[in-house]
Amino acid sequence: MTREPKRPAASPDQEIRSFLAKYTPEIARFGREARARMRKLVPGGVEFVYDNYNGLVFGYGPTERPSEAVLSLLLVPRWVTLCFLKGAAMPDPKKLLKGSGNVVRSIRLRAATDLDSPDIRQLLGRAVVMASPPFPGTSRFHTIIKSVSAKQRPRRPA
Repeated sequence: MTREPKRPAASPDQEIRSFLAKYTPEIARFGREARARMRKLVPGGVEFVYDNYNGLVFGYGPTERPSEAVLSLLLVPRWVTLCFLKGAAMPDPKKLLKGSGNVVRSIRLRAATDLDSPDIRQLLGRAVVMASPPFPGTSRFHTIIKSVSAKQRPRRPA
């Protein structure tokens, strides 16, 4: 009996490309652009990737512990949402954050350029400052593919 040789594991970038390919070209582009902006706005740390049942998530935290993540982008078939994972504790004078839970608040983005808005940048800065432990302060990210769900909702609108 012969065995097939093991294929080399895909790189995180290759896996992310395959995750994004499940979406419409518009949402995939939106997700790529929003992710690129987040990686410039957040001062280093770890990017967690979850291709979950409900959508594709890019989480951002200061260490490899997912429980310390403070921000995430969620891609679903029709939009991208910026989540503040400790948003309920953040000041939000402009009332941009939506949600009524005890912890998370979010903003549905209309375009990746929404991340350039001074009001959203101020909220991003607050989330980063609230991180404990603090972010390392470098622009280098380490990406970890945390999970890929076997069963997933459709990634394209019905």
